[in-house]
Parts: sequence; C-alpha cells; structure tokens
Amino acid sequence: MSGSGGNPGGRGSGQGNSGQGRGKGGPRDNSRRNAQGRERNRGPQRSFTDSAPSQRTRRADPARLVAFEVLRAVAAEDAYANLVLPARIRHHGLDKRDAGFATELTYGALRGQGTYDAILARCVDRPLDQLDPAILDALRIGAHQLLAMRVPAHAALDQTVGLARAVIGAGPSALINAVLRKVAAHTLEEWLDELVAGETDATKIAALRYAHPEWIVRAMRQSLVAHGRSADEINNLLEADNAAPVVNLVALPGLGNLDEALEHGATPGRLVEGSALSSGGDLGRFSSVREGTTRVQDVGSQLVARAMAAVDLGGPQGGTGAGQAEAWLDLCAGPGGKAALLGALAKQQGATLLANEPAPHRAKLVSQALSAVPAETWQVRTGDGRDLGSERPGSFDRVLVDVPCSGLGALRRRPESRWRRSPKDLADLGPLQRELLASALAAVRPGGVVAYVTCSPHPAETTAVVADALRKRDDLELLDAGAALDAVSLPGKLEAGHESTAQLWPHIHGTDAMFLALIHKKA
Repeated sequence: MSGSGGNPGGRGSGQGNSGQGRGKGGPRDNSRRNAQGRERNRGPQRSFTDSAPSQRTRRADPARLVAFEVLRAVAAEDAYANLVLPARIRHHGLDKRDAGFATELTYGALRGQGTYDAILARCVDRPLDQLDPAILDALRIGAHQLLAMRVPAHAALDQTVGLARAVIGAGPSALINAVLRKVAAHTLEEWLDELVAGETDATKIAALRYAHPEWIVRAMRQSLVAHGRSADEINNLLEADNAAPVVNLVALPGLGNLDEALEHGATPGRLVEGSALSSGGDLGRFSSVREGTTRVQDVGSQLVARAMAAVDLGGPQGGTGAGQAEAWLDLCAGPGGKAALLGALAKQQGATLLANEPAPHRAKLVSQALSAVPAETWQVRTGDGRDLGSERPGSFDRVLVDVPCSGLGALRRRPESRWRRSPKDLADLGPLQRELLASALAAVRPGGVVAYVTCSPHPAETTAVVADALRKRDDLELLDAGAALDAVSLPGKLEAGHESTAQLWPHIHGTDAMFLALIHKKA
C-alpha cells in the first residue's frame, strides 16, 4: 500500500477552533468567567485534539463527507465508486483541490480496506462485523488519512470525528476517536510488521502488505506464470494495482483532437497515437469531451481495438463481397468505449459497425458513445450476443468479443471490486465466455478475424477459453497478437513481442491487464 496523494498542509486542519486567539484590542473573551463573573483558572492551554474530544469540530468537512457517502453507497447499495464519486463531488460543489483530496481518500480507503480492517481489528474491543457499517466506513476513512496520506494526525482525528458527529452521532464519534487514537500510535509500516510477525506464508504476507484478498494474490501469481512471466513479479503487480491510475484520453480518429487537453496540462500518451494522460480536473470543460469526440479510455482498451481493426485480412478491402464495405461487430459493446473507437476507425476504413448489447440501459449508453460518429457508420442492436452467430452466420469481417469477466485486470480503476469478487466468479463466467466466443466465431466470415478480449489475466478466462475453442474446430488459427499490438503502438514503446496471444500488465505497460487473442477463420 502506497501513501501517495494527500495534502501536505493538513487539509481541513484548524476547523472547529475559529474565534480563538483574537488579536489585541479585540472583544474581551468572557468565556472563562463563571456565573459569578469570576475568571476561571487559566492554567495551561489544553489541546482540543488531545484533551477535549467533546469540543472537536461538529461539522462534516465536504471532501471527507463525499468520501464517506461513496463508501456508504458501495457497502450498502453495491454501487461502483467510479460512478458515484463524480456525482457526489458535483453535488457538494468541490473545487479541484478538494475533489482531488476526496478522490484519493475514497479510492485509498476502498483499496486498502482489507489491510485497514486487519489494523482496526487490533484496536476495537469487538469483532468488526458487530460494528455499525457506517462507523466502520468512518474508521476506514480515518485510518487511510492517518496511515497513507500526508494529513497531520490532529487534522485527521479532528475532521474524522467531526464527520462522525455530524452524520452518525455523538456516541459513535467517541468510539471513533478512541479507535483512531490507537491507529495513530504506529506508522503503516509498523502496523504491517506487527500484522505479519511470525507469518511464513508468502501469500498471506503479500495479501496484508498490498491489500489484496489471498485468492487474488494466488490468482495473479498463477496468471504471471501462465503468460510467461516470473512469479517473482507478484509484488510489483500488486503494488501497481494500488497506484492511483492516471486518466487516459483518446481522440476518436478523424473526429476528435487533444489540443484543449494538452493546453491544460495533459501529456501525450507514450504508447499509442491519439492518446493523452490527463492532469485531472473536470474534463467536461473541454469541448471535444462534451461532444464525445475525445473520450476517457484506458490505453490497453485502445490498443486491443486498434489491433483488431488493423489486422490484414488479405485481398481487397471489399470484405464480405466484391465491392462491399467491410462489416464489423462489437458483440459485447456496453457501455460503449471500445465501440466508439471502433466506429471512428470503421468510418476511416469505409466499414460499418454493429454494436450489440443485451441490457437496454447499457445499449442506450452505447448509442450515446457512438453519437459522435456519423450515423451511417453504425447501428446498435439490443439482444443476447449468443444468438448472433446463428442469426447472422458468416456475416462479419471483424468481430470484437470483449467478454464479461472477473475484472482482475482493472483493480486499480475499480478499487472496491477486489473485495467483491470471489473464485466462484471465475467458474460462473466460464460458460458464458465460451458461448460468446462460439457465437463470434460463427458470426465471422471465412477469412475474417475474431478478437477475443478480457480485462483479466487469469488463464481460466483467457488462454483456457481460447484453447477450448480451437480444439472444437479445425478451421481456426491464432494470429500473432503480440505483433499486432506492436504494430498499432508507437514505435519501440510497447514491445509486446511475438506471441500467439498477448497479455498487457499494469506494472510493465502501465495499462489495465488486457488480454488479446486474434483468431483467424480460415478461408
């Protein structure tokens, strides 16, 4: 767990003490006089933080309140932090500085939940599951400030207890004050040393030190080996999962540009053309973002979409028939990020795109994402992708099937997902992934290509699914996915290598852990 971000000035410190220490000549302070008008014993000045919890801040600092509200929504409503957080920031009207603080506090508390809970369990006199969930969320927020942000301890304590008094109650705030004092007695490294003292299981140690469930540590180690990397990289991979992700932008080819973003602090992407790394803030202030011609999209997603679009299928551009434009299919298009990029690429290449999404509300998001692309280029279908292979066999030149998966490759962007997922998800998703790939292989024409994509490196969702499909048919062959990724990246930057399948990694490429297999149906 890294202590990045935060606020060197102790954001919010000093609130609750307004009115103290007036200058000479100001109104006389009568608060020290008793009922008879006699002045109370002044004695040594007491610190509100150390000695008078009842006189702490009684209001909820807006940035911390945003973090608390997001954690509550995640815990109580199974909400997604990346969807709830922007709405709460807008609701409370946070400026850029406070929004950055709220973002780091929210994501940091969610990422570190397992480790913080292990620490809190040492400081609470009852099992954590017996605490009111709101109290536990407040404790996690306080723990992250104390242990992993540059917030002075007195400010973290004062503001977290003030938050609790305002939104939970005075009684719970006393408990939170007592527990967080115990947390503040040690640094994060000291707590980690205490938690792993005497432990010999490397998986358990890594799970505590890097705030991942043990099963994910084992799964990631297995994934590294399955894709030809060393198991010794596991700590680097887990640490990369905990790093705050930089916002990736993509300008839709032929439609968008990054000029405004670059003028306001964004830097050109180092892996693929037409991309940029944003400095943060409200991206809606850029006209191209409002118009949808510039979008937020991880560079790994950009690369796999571009790789599929660039595969040389041989012969004329005619595709499905002499003189006809190529037909492309995005089989699992929601919420529409890759579909928008594919639509722009299809427009450039004179192709058309069918974007399929089974959920009606997500199909609407796909239509919105594609709205920046000329309407004659694309169409959205609402329906089960598993039916398309039988309904429209051999109809498409290029098919992207970005299957529903565990999302283990995007843990840095979805901080709560590591605590929600379980090994059962891998087993449950396997049949669906195989059925969708089978449908894609039926829908592609002889001579066409299917891009099988997951945002997970786990072999159960990647190489095993592809191997099963290849075993069942003799008209399929794997193309060099590593070379295809290299071909669409900036020269000498990606170096994915020449492999039958390709796996991107956060700790190597700085992308989500996207998997790509390019399956060619023989003519």
